Formats: sequence, structure tokens, C-alpha cells
Amino acid sequence: MRFIHTSDWHLGQTLHNFERGFEHQHFLDWLLDTLSSEQAEGLLISGDIFDNANPSAASQKQLYHFLQQAKARVPQLNIVIIAGNHDSPGRLEAPGPLLETLDATVIGFVPRLPDGAIDLEKLVVPLKNKLGDIAAWCLAIPFLRPGDLPHVETDGDPYMEGIALLYRQALAHALTVRQPSQAIVALGHCHMVGGEISEDSERRIVIGGTEALSTSMFDPAIAYAALGHLHLAQSVGKQAHLRYCGSPLPMSFAEVGYPHQVLRVDLIGETVADITPLPVPRAVELLRVPQRPAPLDEVLAVLESLELPANDEPQRQPYLEVRIRLDAPEPGLRARIEAALDGKPVRLAKIETSFTPKIAPGVDSAPASLEQLERLQPDDIFNRLYRSRYDADTPADLQAAFAELLLTPAGEIH
Repeated sequence: MRFIHTSDWHLGQTLHNFERGFEHQHFLDWLLDTLSSEQAEGLLISGDIFDNANPSAASQKQLYHFLQQAKARVPQLNIVIIAGNHDSPGRLEAPGPLLETLDATVIGFVPRLPDGAIDLEKLVVPLKNKLGDIAAWCLAIPFLRPGDLPHVETDGDPYMEGIALLYRQALAHALTVRQPSQAIVALGHCHMVGGEISEDSERRIVIGGTEALSTSMFDPAIAYAALGHLHLAQSVGKQAHLRYCGSPLPMSFAEVGYPHQVLRVDLIGETVADITPLPVPRAVELLRVPQRPAPLDEVLAVLESLELPANDEPQRQPYLEVRIRLDAPEPGLRARIEAALDGKPVRLAKIETSFTPKIAPGVDSAPASLEQLERLQPDDIFNRLYRSRYDADTPADLQAAFAELLLTPAGEIH
């Protein structure tokens, strides 16, 4: 059997206020072609389908139109979708009865029986090959919150141990229904120990003091773990069968160097025969100029000399992050950058400024005591912060503006 593993689409995401529907549609169209050309029998989507719990009508339409087209073009396709931490479990599951007609299974919540017990049968989804025979069983485990988990009496972390127990229970059920030569695949949305995170765009998952989960929760009987949440494609714990496929688009400028891809996984019997990355073509480039922050005059010179291919389609023009190192505030910064870019086919998405902290001679850099802090007035703190950053006294006009701000009632600040 062959399936495609993908995750972290984040449909509806904006990049510094720029809508990205065009890029997502470009990916979905490519994925349709890939499912067809690769003759895939399964599509496993490991969460964070949408960028937030209240997705726009346009992003929902994108998803359901894609699912309808996928089934029409690849009739043998089985689709399994789980919720990620960005998704609303209820919203994702709501069209479930309709999606079942497309052989699509959506798991947003951990399902419960009338007596409150976890309905393990619904968490174990059969995957059929093109002949219609069950070739594998999928443990479809969505992003887990404390209330989703079985109760565990433990002296350790109940969240971590509850997750491990749920995976064991789901696996035990899968082992009772699978036949010889049928593989077991796990689908999960979580942060595993050793996983490399993108600080700019991945929401940290910290529950009960636990952030990263141990790979020991995946039993050796699991042939492949299709993971979601981390945007960098990577294997976990040097185990090739425990994989984050990564996001199909760079979700921030910090991810411009990531290898964006989906994974093609071939099963033979109960084991994985091959895992092949399929690179996702990028519809819109993200540029960081310069690669490292530099003084303003240098950056402006680089921007003025920047040569870009002519492009009359705004939706295809690259996004630009300008990276500047300043020694003092620059009130007209954006205007100067925009002037340097005038007429160039590029979209200014972000201006990243950084400062070299300075400590003036004679200024005490030791932390203030609580008693000293109690005596400080807001303008004292403002002046100390300015001097520590710029090694100079606060300009008179800036002091006046700050004083005016302090005297303005909160309701009148616009």
C-alpha cells in the first residue's frame, strides 16, 4: 500500500497581514496532481488543517473542495484527518457524515461511549488498498488535551503518561482486529523529545509542565508514525519511521530554508518498505535582505540595487523581510525603506530592527533591588531603558511625548 503523509497546512494563515490563499491553492492543486501521479491509496493529514479555531469561509471551502476533487481524481483514496492544536475539534468534525461519503475520516475529539469510556474502535481506522482490501490500520489520535485522556494513577506526569496509555490502548485494539500482513500506522499531533521547533510560527504546547513527549510511547509494532505540529521535516530520535513531514509552506521568515515537502510511504505487509520526500514547489518566494542585520545605510544601498524578475501579478510577488541594526530610533525608517523599494516587484512584509545593548560608563548594570524599584517613577524607568539601549540621554521631545502619554486617560488613547 502507498500513502501520502502531510500536515500543518494552516489554511487561512496570513503573513504579516498578507493573505496566502493563492499559495495554499497552489499547494493543494500540486497535491491533487501528486496523489494521482503517485497512485496513492491513502492520504494522512496530521493536524493543523486550519490556522485558527475559527477559520474563514474561504479556507473551509478550500479544504472541502480539495477533498471532493481528491476523491474524484483518485477513487481508491482513503483519507484520514486529525485535529491539531490550532484546529477546533468540533468544527473539523461537523461535516463528518458528509465526508464519509468521500472515504474521509475526521477525528477531532477523542470519542466516548455512553458510559464515558473512550471509544477505541473509532480511533482505529482501516486503510484499504486499490483492490478494496484492508492493508493497514491507522491509530488516528488528534491533539490531546488533559480531558481527552484516560485516568492514570501515577507519581509522574499524568499528561505524558495518559497520552502513552491512550496510544497503548488504541494499539491493543488494533492488534485484535488486524490480520497477518496488515501494518499498523499511528497518526499524531504533538511535540516529541528532540524535535526542532520554529520559534517564530509554532505555538508551544505546554500542559502540566510537559512540552515534549518521549518516543517510547510508540510501540515497535507501529510500522510508521505520521506526526504533525513541527514545521521542519525531520525524523525523531534517529528513528526513520517516526516522522514529521513538515509544513508545505514556510509559515514565517524563519522557515525560508526548510525543505517543504510531503512524504510518500510504501508499505509491504506489516513493514515500511520506503519513505520518499516529495518536494513542494514554492509559489511565492520569501526574501530576507540582508541575510544578517546590517546598518541602515548599507541596507538601503542593497535594497536600491536589488534586482528582481519583472512580475505584474501581485499575488506572485515575493515577500520581503528587511533586517536592520540601529544605534538609535529612526522615526522615518519605513518611509526610507519604501522609497528604496519604489517600483520593485516585491511586497514589504516585515522590518526587523535590532539594537546592540550598551551600558554607558558609570551606569550600574546590576539588577535593582525591590526597594530601589519601589522608588522609581515611570519616567525614571523610561530614561534608564533608553540610556541602556542607546548610550545617550533621552531626547527632550521624546521625554515630552512620554509625559503626555502618562497624563492621558486610558480611554482617550487611540
